[in-house]
Amino acid sequence: MTTPPSRSHGRLSMNAAAAPRELMTDRPRLASAWEARVITLFPETFPGILGASLTGRALDAGLWRLETIDLRGFGEGRHRNVDDTPAGGGAGMVLRADVVGRALDHAARGTPRSRGDWPVVYLSPRGRRFDQGMAERFSAARGITLLCGRFEGVDQRVLDAYEVEEVSLGDFVLTGGEIAAQALLDATVRLIPRVLGNEASAQEESFSDHLLEHSQYTRPALWEGREIPEILLSGHHGRIDAWRRDMAERLTKERRPDLWRAYCAAHGRDPDEDREL
Repeated sequence: MTTPPSRSHGRLSMNAAAAPRELMTDRPRLASAWEARVITLFPETFPGILGASLTGRALDAGLWRLETIDLRGFGEGRHRNVDDTPAGGGAGMVLRADVVGRALDHAARGTPRSRGDWPVVYLSPRGRRFDQGMAERFSAARGITLLCGRFEGVDQRVLDAYEVEEVSLGDFVLTGGEIAAQALLDATVRLIPRVLGNEASAQEESFSDHLLEHSQYTRPALWEGREIPEILLSGHHGRIDAWRRDMAERLTKERRPDLWRAYCAAHGRDPDEDREL
């Protein structure tokens, strides 16, 4: 079959059978830029929120690239069917292995074979839960391919054949993978060098050391009878840092016992200690 064109942001992609395969737009294109390729039934929903704020400016600057690949174009028959009833019976529909396989082949063009250099991820509620460590791993790769699911899921055979990693945002179900894909990309892209502009921000924020971020304050110093903690106005940076660390530990212990245990293990501390925070 003729491979359908894909839509891109930060560049224009043509039909894979045509030449040249890519054309430049007025946005700069850096040869080493990190790239995301998203397979979706709704390519018009991208870049969505990724086109705004820091990620949007970085996209415009060519620090990363985003290409959407319309799954419907790889469908079967006149109506471009992409799904079928589940084997063994049951409610709903399942994305077909042959259709998804063709889309993954198209997305793989020009990418490294190593999944470490270019992960292929299916956004799935049964996947491993996405976290900051995963975002750091993805940002260190050359790029990523994301498969946005719909209906009851994807034929397991194509996930196995293409070594697709399943990733979940949490213990809840969305109608499709597009929102999850944008959240994953936002968390990942902001870790790419020069995107944030202040690398210290990424190093000091929540989860960087298994801790939630400390509480933040700004002007006015007095609002609705509530004052900024006096220590933050002292100008004593050593005491301020200690206060922030204590606050981060307190919040983590109270709200995320799982992170607290990981933090204590990393620092040789007893998570059940009665230390006053």
